[in-house]
Amino acid sequence: MSKYKLSPVNQLLRTLPIEEYQRLAPHLQELVLVSGQVLHEPYEEIKSVYFPITAMISLVSIMENGSTTEIGLIGNEGMIGLPIFLGGEYTISRAIVQMSGKSWKISSDIVLREFKEAGTLQKILLLHTQARLTQIAQSAACNRQHKIEARLARWLLSVYDCVLKDELDLTQEFISNMLGVRRAGVTIAANALQDAGIIRYNRGKIVILDHKKLEETSCECYRVVQKEFLRLLGSRRG
Repeated sequence: MSKYKLSPVNQLLRTLPIEEYQRLAPHLQELVLVSGQVLHEPYEEIKSVYFPITAMISLVSIMENGSTTEIGLIGNEGMIGLPIFLGGEYTISRAIVQMSGKSWKISSDIVLREFKEAGTLQKILLLHTQARLTQIAQSAACNRQHKIEARLARWLLSVYDCVLKDELDLTQEFISNMLGVRRAGVTIAANALQDAGIIRYNRGKIVILDHKKLEETSCECYRVVQKEFLRLLGSRRG
């Protein structure tokens, strides 16, 4: 583990030995990402890598009819730009900022160069990839097996882990697009969580009132993903 202080924090960068971080540091640009900002489109060559600090970024699958479903949610535990070191150059999903916040940005060429040095960065990026694959696979299983209320609880916990805020600007339309379900289903699930005193929902804003009950309501998928991040990277999401 590095001994330097990196503030604000991205958990992947924080794990780098100081000599590796110092090679990257001159090329890191801190910037504010704005909600709705697209970082890359499907089939678009990825030229920049993002290490979120307080921003929340979704990887979204887009169907021919324009409908969308979230297939990945990335916060300060991760990065945007896996294809650049996996060799694929681009992905078939859109990377879009869902909640505004800070992020580090760096050229893909710099990250790839450091990755090829086969040091700590290579190791943690590969482990992060495995953790992300677990997240995607578990989400697919969750969407098939679990009720909307449990899925909504899992998703809200994941959103909190990305932004570390209890007050979340989330409309029911947005949530329905991310979960790939009808808006009416989100309404019923959100009302159930509100009636249980777990959240408060009003006019596009959700406030998490009881984290313990929210986790108890969530399906096991949230805990599975958290345990895998902890096993592989030494820290859980959030």
